[in-house]
Amino acid sequence: MRYILGLSCYYHDSAACLLVDGVIVAAAQQERFSRIKHDAAFPTDAIRYCLQEAGISLTELSAVVFYDKPLLKFERLLETYLAYTPRGFRSFLAAMPIWLKEKLYLKTILRRELRALAGLERKGALPPLLFSQHHQAHAASAFYPSPYQEAAVICLDGVGEWATSTIWHGKDNSLTPLLELQFPHSLGLLYSAFTYYCGFKVNSGEYKLMGLAPYGEPRFVDIIFRELITVKDDGSFALNMDYFAYPVGSRMISKKFAQLFGAPPLPPDQTPSQLYLDLASSVQQVTELIVLKIARHAQQLTGASKLCLAGGVALNCVANGRLLREGPFSDIWIQPAAGDAGGALGAAMLVWHQYFDQPRHTDEQQDQMQGAYLGPAYSQEDICQLLDAQQIPYQQLSDDKLYPVVASLLAQGNVVGWFQGRMEFGPRALGNRSILADARSTEMQSVLNLKIKQRESFRPFAPAVLAGQANNFFELDGESPYMLLVAKLKPELCLKPAQSGTGLARLAQQRSSLPAITHIDYSARVQTVSQQTNPEFYRLLHSFGQLTATPVLINTSFNVRGEPPVCSPNDALQGFLATDMDYLVMGQCLLAKAAQHPAALAAARQRSFAAD
Repeated sequence: MRYILGLSCYYHDSAACLLVDGVIVAAAQQERFSRIKHDAAFPTDAIRYCLQEAGISLTELSAVVFYDKPLLKFERLLETYLAYTPRGFRSFLAAMPIWLKEKLYLKTILRRELRALAGLERKGALPPLLFSQHHQAHAASAFYPSPYQEAAVICLDGVGEWATSTIWHGKDNSLTPLLELQFPHSLGLLYSAFTYYCGFKVNSGEYKLMGLAPYGEPRFVDIIFRELITVKDDGSFALNMDYFAYPVGSRMISKKFAQLFGAPPLPPDQTPSQLYLDLASSVQQVTELIVLKIARHAQQLTGASKLCLAGGVALNCVANGRLLREGPFSDIWIQPAAGDAGGALGAAMLVWHQYFDQPRHTDEQQDQMQGAYLGPAYSQEDICQLLDAQQIPYQQLSDDKLYPVVASLLAQGNVVGWFQGRMEFGPRALGNRSILADARSTEMQSVLNLKIKQRESFRPFAPAVLAGQANNFFELDGESPYMLLVAKLKPELCLKPAQSGTGLARLAQQRSSLPAITHIDYSARVQTVSQQTNPEFYRLLHSFGQLTATPVLINTSFNVRGEPPVCSPNDALQGFLATDMDYLVMGQCLLAKAAQHPAALAAARQRSFAAD
């Protein structure tokens, strides 16, 4: 048997993935174990989990592969600094010591970390250490696990080594590069520049900008196309770098950018005015238009009827939904871990199919991601031991009782933490590490945002719906198992607002019979749940549907502000105790907040505040 370990780390969202004879056996982000959001450190805990899942030691691996080529990245940094000199000299002085002492010798650092993990001596033998290119890993993560034998592949992100946008042709086990745009011209970095300007954190706040966009009007689209970016018919583009500072500075934008829009960058955590809402709307529309042009060109280059997507921009589910509706492809498949974490998976699959030249075996009805449930699972015994050791009151229910009881609690307006099976790989909660609530509730969006998630009030929530009934509620043909497509609600479910308003003043308006998941533009980021990939979550949705005639629930990640989603039963327990969540279900154990000891609640909240 061949065991291949893929790694991504040292930039953001470090992760590990293990293949056994080409099958994805385990994959997880380091942040879930370290509890440090977007942890970029060497993924020791994630690797250890992957090896344990396969029951092997590190020395039994056939190969270890890293998702990036550091020498190419160093070349890009040097050439960029030289091109912009004397600008960025201070940034150059800050960056070079890190590269000259550490990143330039990444192969040595990786070997040292792997030997430490395996308990080997300094010169102990290790498996072969390989390197893929960044966008090559993205492309592999998009195509190889997909259900398509042949497809066009598009990768869009901030930047890898040099590449920022690439088009590939995937067929059988081959991936052929067809087009590449290079740094500093980047659609991902354009979006990140507006993310920064609108008061959010780069590399983690882009999804907030996407959620903010429907509250504005796209009145700056023409200015963006005239001043900031030139786009050709084939989707290739060039940024006007007079407006950007990211190539050699610590800031995303130049003073000229702020002068163009007549205001300074919005400070973090401040309520955005209409200007910033309109800018969010405008850059979202610009992004969608460019993605559509790139997709049409990719179809012309490949002749393929199917499309695969990866890279950080592929997490823009609004653009994805529009691409599915208006694009030239009959179907699209998006890697659920589309960002850097998925690079670990892509690099491993690249080694299997190209380095070891192994064939692909596809199933048009099912991809190879196993629903993205690739992380750790915990037994009922593990959960009960934890609760008993901490003297936590709980009930243990049979399956026949558990699902109708939880469905009833949700229908009564309670917020329920739901912890089952294997943890998800990627940024989305897909029903195993989730917070659930009734989508029909008019107050639930506010309750969840402010009391549970402790986040911005404008942020929308996503619905989970039984796969076979999605088109009863949403304008969606086909499935959306990874919550990466936005679709409009059915017109018959939508309500005309009783009052007019602009901007964030429209937050409180009821817009549909599913108000808690209906965004301001009558859209929702849909997850379709199948019995095959998640029988437990499917059964709960079915029970809720039998009770309410609406098999739709709010599904949001089980975490509080500033923390990654929970991994272990103890993570879930502490999150439950520290928030206003009403119930927690772990396996067959049901915990009620009202039954918990006040001292346990106070201690958990104190720990949460200290961590924040």
